[in-house]
Amino acid sequence: MYGKGWSRAVPYLCFLPGLLLYVVITLGPSLATTVFSFTDISGTPNTPWHFIGLANYSEYLFGSNARDNLAAFQRTIIFCISVTLIQNGVALFLAVLLNQKIKGSTFFRTLIFLPTVLGVTVIGLVWTIIFNPINGPVEQFLHLLNQNSPLLGSFNLAFPLVIFVQIWSSVGFAMVIYLAGVQTIPAELIEAARIDGGRPWQVFWLVTFPLLASFVTINVLLSIISSLQSYQLIYVLTGGGNGNVGGFNTSVLSLQIFSSAFSQGMRQGYASALAVLQFLLVLIIALIAQIYLRRREVQL
Repeated sequence: MYGKGWSRAVPYLCFLPGLLLYVVITLGPSLATTVFSFTDISGTPNTPWHFIGLANYSEYLFGSNARDNLAAFQRTIIFCISVTLIQNGVALFLAVLLNQKIKGSTFFRTLIFLPTVLGVTVIGLVWTIIFNPINGPVEQFLHLLNQNSPLLGSFNLAFPLVIFVQIWSSVGFAMVIYLAGVQTIPAELIEAARIDGGRPWQVFWLVTFPLLASFVTINVLLSIISSLQSYQLIYVLTGGGNGNVGGFNTSVLSLQIFSSAFSQGMRQGYASALAVLQFLLVLIIALIAQIYLRRREVQL
């Protein structure tokens, strides 16, 4: 009924709706953000905007707040590395542990995964109550030990606590991925290693871990990308770095983008420049991690 030309066009027509969605939802806004980064566009209605070249980038890197920006940039890297390493280590341990035939393993899997399905705002509010410096459970416990600390208002404790909550909220997702990987390993291999006299840690390091290399790569890349883009949890827990001790001490690049776009004068052109820098940071770190992990997969 239809010619060969129509038959060849059908696959492309089926592909077209997905391509249009990608252009509208992802590619279009990304290109617009890049263009806006070279302007002084503001979120204030009826405000004219102009092309200003690299002024936004220059202000962030070399302006009067360059030292604070550098500190936030360093904090972003520390946050990313800490969350990625600890989260994957804990998730892998839990996956191997809960893959054993122990009573209540299904319950604990569900319990650990539960924070993943909660909203970031809900998680932040729950932990804000727990860390409340007046009548929070942690503060009450510290009082029993004759100790006192503002926790999220502490210059030294705020950032580690934010890292802890970030790991707590996302370790369940990483655990499920590792658990899926562990369950693909033939039981015969594990049993053969044990019969040959392998101790539990030797069986894990020489048999289980090498076979999980591809799952490690996936989880590490997901952790890197999500941690570098995380700002909601920090904003809810510490007030968004608005000048208080705890908030300022937890400011990261993604939070600077949010603050610049929606609170500090609504400088969306400047925020767009920071978003481009964040994209480059994520791209570079993710590529380095992927190249290294892929090589490790081959070696293992």
